[in-house]
Amino acid sequence: MKITLLFLLFTLLSLSFSYSQNDSDYSRIYLSGIDAGSPVDWEFMVSEGRKSGQWLTIPVPSNWEQHGFGNYNYGHDHREKDRKLGQETGFYKHTFNVPPNWKGKSIQIVFAGSMTDTKVKINGKSAGPMHQGAFYEFKYDITHLLQYGNENLLEVEVAKHSDNESINRAERQADFWIFGGIFRPVYLEVFPATNFKRIAIDAKASGEFNVLIKTNKPIKKGEVHIEITDLNTGQTIGNFKHVLEQSEPNFKDQVKNIIPWNPERPNLYNAKFTLIQNGKPLYTQTERIGFRTVDLRENDGLYVNGTKVMLKGVNRHSFHPKTGRALSEANHKEDISLMKEMNMNAVRMSHYPPDERFLALCDSLGLFVLNEVTGWQDGYDTIVGPKLIKETVLRDENHPSVIIWDHGNEGGWDFANEKWFHVYDIQKRPVIYPWLNKNGMDAFHYPKFKAGVNRLSNGNEVFMPTEMLHGLYDGGHGAGLEDYWTDYLKNPRAAGGFLWVFSDEAIERTDRADSLDADRNHAPDGIVGPYREKEGSFYTIKDIWSPVQISKKLISENFDGKIIIENHHHYTSLKGFKVEWQLYAIQQWQEHPLQSGNLTLGDILPGEAKQIQLPLTTDLSMADWLEVKIKDETGNMVNNWSWPIQQPKEFIQDQLTNKDENSSSNPSMVTSNEDFWLITAAGLEYGINKKNGQLESLKKNGVSIAFTGPIQTAEFKVIDVTQSNDADGNIVITGKYESYPKEIQWTFYGNGLVKFEAAAAFSRMNEVEYLGIHFSFPEEAVKSIKWIGNGPYRVWQNRMRGPKFGFWEKGYNNTITGFSQKGKLRYPEFKGYHSNLYAYELSYSNGSFKVYNETPGLFFRLFTPEDSPFTNQNLTVPFPEGDLSFLYKIPAIGTKFHDAKDLGPQSQKGSSVGHGGDVNDPIILWFDFR
Repeated sequence: MKITLLFLLFTLLSLSFSYSQNDSDYSRIYLSGIDAGSPVDWEFMVSEGRKSGQWLTIPVPSNWEQHGFGNYNYGHDHREKDRKLGQETGFYKHTFNVPPNWKGKSIQIVFAGSMTDTKVKINGKSAGPMHQGAFYEFKYDITHLLQYGNENLLEVEVAKHSDNESINRAERQADFWIFGGIFRPVYLEVFPATNFKRIAIDAKASGEFNVLIKTNKPIKKGEVHIEITDLNTGQTIGNFKHVLEQSEPNFKDQVKNIIPWNPERPNLYNAKFTLIQNGKPLYTQTERIGFRTVDLRENDGLYVNGTKVMLKGVNRHSFHPKTGRALSEANHKEDISLMKEMNMNAVRMSHYPPDERFLALCDSLGLFVLNEVTGWQDGYDTIVGPKLIKETVLRDENHPSVIIWDHGNEGGWDFANEKWFHVYDIQKRPVIYPWLNKNGMDAFHYPKFKAGVNRLSNGNEVFMPTEMLHGLYDGGHGAGLEDYWTDYLKNPRAAGGFLWVFSDEAIERTDRADSLDADRNHAPDGIVGPYREKEGSFYTIKDIWSPVQISKKLISENFDGKIIIENHHHYTSLKGFKVEWQLYAIQQWQEHPLQSGNLTLGDILPGEAKQIQLPLTTDLSMADWLEVKIKDETGNMVNNWSWPIQQPKEFIQDQLTNKDENSSSNPSMVTSNEDFWLITAAGLEYGINKKNGQLESLKKNGVSIAFTGPIQTAEFKVIDVTQSNDADGNIVITGKYESYPKEIQWTFYGNGLVKFEAAAAFSRMNEVEYLGIHFSFPEEAVKSIKWIGNGPYRVWQNRMRGPKFGFWEKGYNNTITGFSQKGKLRYPEFKGYHSNLYAYELSYSNGSFKVYNETPGLFFRLFTPEDSPFTNQNLTVPFPEGDLSFLYKIPAIGTKFHDAKDLGPQSQKGSSVGHGGDVNDPIILWFDFR
């Protein structure tokens, strides 16, 4: 009883039907758990593989592989001669009681999803024809098979592979994991004897309300009463009555004072339908709806509610590493929350319809949805295709979030089946073909930057790549996105794009001690990890797709507090949004807030930009950076920005001079032998090689520190190395070379500080991947780093946005993005390139040392990240020799399918330029080993 009440309460709150104790109402009774978070054990046996041939129990819903049964297969396994293809069949038994007062009612059993060919028996008799297709809701009328007032036996036979070869090609030979079992809920629907078989609604943004109704039996002298109420206020905004005069009547009404649905303001209503005969209510059903209109205008754009929209979306598999495709309410909410946090407004269902609950949450939380009928790269035949299209449309037709139907994926279709979308969908949503230019939408997959002759951003068609910037490990997603998005925004026919893919699909293999398996490089494609760990691209996407932007701004001591706010929403004014700001300073390697404030924005309409004034009163010469956050009226942060106020040289002067660390009151001493100059100061001893100017030894109080450099590559052809003293008596060692850097200079101060300078590149260098100076230090000794600069995530040349300027700290890790096993995926990654260095302190097993930088825009590199053994050449990013680098330029990263050079201007190799007389920035570093 307790479980049943919980199920009913959950459904009352979350599903699109109404519940009460009246005999005329709909009831849903779960035989399984309501989702994967609350399963119910059934009896189970599997025909082959693990635990085969024995009756045990299994939680339902679930995928049987995750409970130690059967065999694991990825969809590509049919291509691999050494992979065994599991062909197992699962057998389920479950008993349930039916109360005697259900006699006279109409009862259906519903399977929300079963993989794949499914036969159902009630009390030993077939409930109906075998269902084929893994991702679709199907049901049987079992009124005549039940024993009322007694226990009933449910038997289900589920074949993992289908007797229909088009289903196997469309679903089971695909680029995703292939599971078996009843993976979505099983429940009974209990109706009065006379009821609605279908209620299809087209509620337009104008308030026009169109309904198609089908009853389960003909009704004489029947009426339908419709009451529409605002879900938030409970206020009734429409009451209508219609006479039933035909078997499938259509009604049209006009509802006043509605607020249209959109993902920024997902306003919902309840539409309550009551079937009446001779003045008596026979049946009541409530549908949750939103008023909205979708219009794909040829050679123009995608319009929702009359507004041209850009979909900022991602592809999402229904997947979790613990439970496979069997998901819970918490899983759905987490995924949608993360998408919204990335400022996405759309999601594509790849490559099958999702759980009904996911769509209900997209309705209420606000996401546009592209709902897809399966067909990875091969389509259903004309026998099962129409049935599965019908099941998709009839289950999901009333969700306002569903704005487009995808007919398969990348060739996964039979064009003859398209007509069935139009037959069943009374809203006449657009039907598109992901990767084709068809039906008014160019959905080409994985275009290169500026790709296409009269196609995509160069063309005349509405374009919206339904897969783009294919992620793999740390490549793709955010890498290249700014260039693509800037280009797309220039074309008024752009309708957006969808990144591939939301999460890494690495399954916990119960046959391998729960170790994670992403099937080599087939499935580690996510913006987030398998357990939804945020990778670096997460924050890049959040920044680029933020619906509120601040015009690019340079902040200095002369900043007047004025910033320009841009509203990139489609529907929402910024009135009521909050701007919060904070000034910070670094004091003794700690972050100190100086001044903060907030203000509330006035009316800034979509597409508008307005200047606002931050009421700063602190002397900006005392501050190191400014942070600005913008939050919506509910308090959720839309985005944040931060800018350094001082140039690096000014910051260093404050950090060093204030502590008198640049004093030379205790001059250093030099001893010399044939090979080295040995310089001692403040307990430190530096050994500089006389032949090449490299620091080759370093001791602190007699204990060696394994810091050496700069690395002498083959291009380092030495001209001369000399030693001298400056005017204050500090030791100066200068090296001159034929190639970059033409000159380096060490200055050793009596207090132990060391200044290092590498001359700017004056000679022209073309096709440069990286440019800078590199040192060696043992990675195995490193514990953590603190730094002032952009962080906390690493960057690539084509993925600079996301990290913010500030004070950061992170511990050492050796995470291989998207590859490391569970428990070892620690983000942000420690190793790699980082941007806009001001200073850092690197801690190691025996101490720490600091580096201060005077050069604006300098990158720093922490060691060389390891690559997955399954990476490809597009993601193999060049790193310099050595361990610690300071660079003017770093490389870009590619995607799974494209080299970085194909991803736009930010992804290109660099060239240094110069003329005699130029005053360029050398690399100037201060090392503090004390």
